[in-house]
Amino acid sequence: MGNKDLEKRFLNAVDEANAYPKILPIDIKLKFYAFYKQATENTGLYRPSDGVEIRNAFKLNALFQVGKFTEDEAKERYIALVAKYLK
Repeated sequence: MGNKDLEKRFLNAVDEANAYPKILPIDIKLKFYAFYKQATENTGLYRPSDGVEIRNAFKLNALFQVGKFTEDEAKERYIALVAKYLK
């Protein structure tokens, strides 16, 4: 499977997640957030910029948990989250 196919599947998953009409539990939302950021901003320098410190702490913790994954692995995990929680 090539990078083009992975990128297409990832972008389709992102579109599906953005269009999902139901509210997900916060722990699931954090997984989506972290894998998306790892897949799209894998610089190692990303910091949450929300004005609420406790929310930033949860986001940062989620980012630490997925930091071991490569960009492609994070995309695959994001796609798997969509398949698991949104279908």
